[in-house]
Amino acid sequence: MNIYGAPPFSAAIAVTMEFMYPVAKKEKESRPSMKAKTEARCADCTIRAREKSCLNPKGKGIKGCPTLNKRTLVEESREEYRKKEIGEFARQASIQEGECYAHRDHQPYIPHPTKPRIQEICEFAHKMGYTRLGLAYCIGLAREAVLVVQILEAQGFDVVSVMCKVGSIPKEEIGIQETEKIRIGQYESMCNPVLQAKILNDAMTHFNIALGLCVGHDSLFFQYAEAPTTVLAVKDRVSGHNPLAPIYTSASYYARLMKKGF
Repeated sequence: MNIYGAPPFSAAIAVTMEFMYPVAKKEKESRPSMKAKTEARCADCTIRAREKSCLNPKGKGIKGCPTLNKRTLVEESREEYRKKEIGEFARQASIQEGECYAHRDHQPYIPHPTKPRIQEICEFAHKMGYTRLGLAYCIGLAREAVLVVQILEAQGFDVVSVMCKVGSIPKEEIGIQETEKIRIGQYESMCNPVLQAKILNDAMTHFNIALGLCVGHDSLFFQYAEAPTTVLAVKDRVSGHNPLAPIYTSASYYARLMKKGF
C-alpha cells in the first residue's frame, strides 16, 4: 500500500513493459487471489513475456491460460481465419500493425512507433479496398468529427457521417424520467446508436469508425452495424477522452477506483 491507500502497480504492467522493452527480471509468483479454474485469466499471468505460452511455442502458462486450456477454441479460431474474407482482413490488420513501427530491421530492436491511429485507419481501409466509410459520432465530439471527415476526405474516401441524436426521439420513449435527464426540465433527444447503425447500413458503408459514443451506446452500435467497425476514440468526459489516465493514476490521484463502490 502507498501513501494514497492504494496498492502499487500490478505485476502485469511490469510484464507488459518487459515485452515492449525487454529487461531481465526475476519471475514472480501468480497472485494468490487467482482462481484455480480453466477460465481465461490472462491478466493474472506474471510469467515472463519471453516464457509465456502465447508468445513462445515452448512456453508455459498459469492454470487459467487459454492458450493451453482452450485448444478446441484455438483450432476453431484457426478455421475462421482460413475463410478467405476473414483471413484477408486479419492479414492486412497484421501488416498494418507491423508498419506502425520504424527500424524493425535494426538489432537489437527497440520499438519505435511512428503512426497515429487516424493514419492507421486510413491506411488499413486503403489496404482493404474500402472507399465508403461511415462515421458514427457523439454530439460532444462534433468539432472533432468535422476534422475527422476532412482528413478522411483528404485521403480520398467517401464519408457518411451520422450524429448520436439522429431521429430526435425523446428520452421519455425509453422510460427516462425527468430527474434522469442531463438538462432537467428541457426536451432531450435520446442517443440513437441503433439508428446510426441502420443509416450507415442503408448507405452500404464498407467500414465504420466510432468516435466518442457513450458506454452502452457504442455496444448497441456494434451490435447493429453490418460493416466492420473500428474505434478512433472513446468518450471520457473527465480526462479529455483519455480513459487510460485514471488507470495509470489508480495508485495515486484515482486511488478511489480501487475501493469498492468508489
